[in-house]
Amino acid sequence: MNPKKIIYYLLLLLMPLFVACEDMLDEPAFSQLEPGNFLSTAEGIESLLYAAFAEGYINGYSAKCRMNLESWATDIEWQTDGGENRIAAQMINFTWDPSLDWLFGNMWARPYRAIRNTNVLLENVDNANISGDLKSLYAAEARFIRALSYVHLYSWYGPVPLRKSTEDPLELPRAAEQELRGFIESELSEIIPVLPLPGDEVNYGRPNRGAAMALLCKYYLNTKQWQQAADMAENVIHLNRYSLYPEYQNLFKVENERNSEFILVNPHSPLADGMNYMNGAFPPGFQRDPITGLAMQSNWANWAAQYRLYDRFYRSFHEQDKRKNLILTAYINTQGELVSLLDNNNTRSFKYWPDPNAIGNQHGNDESEIRYADILLSRAEALNEIHGPNQESLDLINEVRARAGLGEHLLVLGDFATKEALREHLLDERAWEFYSEVGIRREDQIRMGTFISSAIERGHTNAHPSRVVFPIPQAAMDANPSLVQNDNY
Repeated sequence: MNPKKIIYYLLLLLMPLFVACEDMLDEPAFSQLEPGNFLSTAEGIESLLYAAFAEGYINGYSAKCRMNLESWATDIEWQTDGGENRIAAQMINFTWDPSLDWLFGNMWARPYRAIRNTNVLLENVDNANISGDLKSLYAAEARFIRALSYVHLYSWYGPVPLRKSTEDPLELPRAAEQELRGFIESELSEIIPVLPLPGDEVNYGRPNRGAAMALLCKYYLNTKQWQQAADMAENVIHLNRYSLYPEYQNLFKVENERNSEFILVNPHSPLADGMNYMNGAFPPGFQRDPITGLAMQSNWANWAAQYRLYDRFYRSFHEQDKRKNLILTAYINTQGELVSLLDNNNTRSFKYWPDPNAIGNQHGNDESEIRYADILLSRAEALNEIHGPNQESLDLINEVRARAGLGEHLLVLGDFATKEALREHLLDERAWEFYSEVGIRREDQIRMGTFISSAIERGHTNAHPSRVVFPIPQAAMDANPSLVQNDNY
């Protein structure tokens, strides 16, 4: 057997030893753990697939790292205090560099571990002792995770090494842009008809046809392939499996998370890999929200790190927009005092409404990477870029606005004389709809050309145009001399 493949397989087989100490107490059956035997069984292939899911969906603390790294550089959120401020200050001030550890551990190493796992699975699934239907399903799910990983990597770093096989050299250069983009598009296009329809997947959160379509739609949008984005959004809509959840304020609560709006979901549990955004959203000494009555529970953590929203963003909402009701503007502290958070860039996103059954730092709120509102607004944007202001784009936007309580303030075609005017509104509409959701605001600002200019307006003189991508992490550069660093890093 190829020595490199042996290393791949041993890493996979040893992975459980680093997950739970009690696993070490069980005497292993070495004959079953030999790579050739293990990966020929249903148990082996499924274990490999679940390992790819665990890395590819970027759960728990890694999800928060990604959410914060991308949000702190935008015009909506910022951070102070706590140990995280060491990293947050670099993101806020656009002074990040290749040594930033979160860029490597959470946003380079994890996607590539997912890619490694999927490559091993794809090279072994045909020889496994399972049915042909399961082989096709597992292969399609693995290809989805691999494509998702490359979508993330491309968004963060631009073209990266394209690893499609365990036979690839360890020192692999960055792929040409068109090669990587073509791979992402072909992978997702080919697996769409193979994946189950939404709701028919084996377990909640596993890849399905709608998730693949939605991911491809957003990829087309972010690469400005407008007609393809519009068409793929229409395909998602025509599945007739998704709809807007009726009440925005309750959409993100644990009890409502399995709903018809969430398309691509990162599942979380308070028992492991939980959502912990709320720990930094609670202001110091938070005891109670005087408007909703939400009261601090003893099983919730309140970190020193403080996740804050800019006043300019909060004040941009229409006064009747219900979406701003998930932003905390004042609270009762432990001394019974009413503390205002306004006029100091200090309001808080309570979008991920705390889980009553949280365990310490871990809440169970699932994290939606793509939801149906995003698909509606994506088609609206793509059609505007193709045709300029048009009635269908406004109808799609108004569908989202009506859910937000703005039924008496719907848009009309006469409001927008130019494509640029509607684009500017869409940038605002997406901010109101998707604040605090993973990765969306950074992508929106980059696509619409405001990521750097708005940072400069906030006084961040280090916001050079080259910073629309992150640097290749230094640890990756050291491990692979064939890599070439992004410009100006």
